[in-house]
Amino acid sequence: MEHFQWLTEEQSSALPPEKLQQVREEIGDVLIYLTRLADKLGIDPLQAAVEKFEANRTKYPADKVRGSAKKYTEL
Repeated sequence: MEHFQWLTEEQSSALPPEKLQQVREEIGDVLIYLTRLADKLGIDPLQAAVEKFEANRTKYPADKVRGSAKKYTEL
């Protein structure tokens, strides 16, 4: 996230090539670490993502949260 700190949405979408390469490398590092961790713990990362989407859908129903920054406990 440090690569995007203080950037506007437009700037974030149009990174210069050298910055984009740094972000690409960071994404690779994170993916490698996450894949190894999931493997060591016997967790299917895709299933974990599906379960997280479902949990978020319950916590943050679209009709209640759209346009709001409130935490789910404040809805």
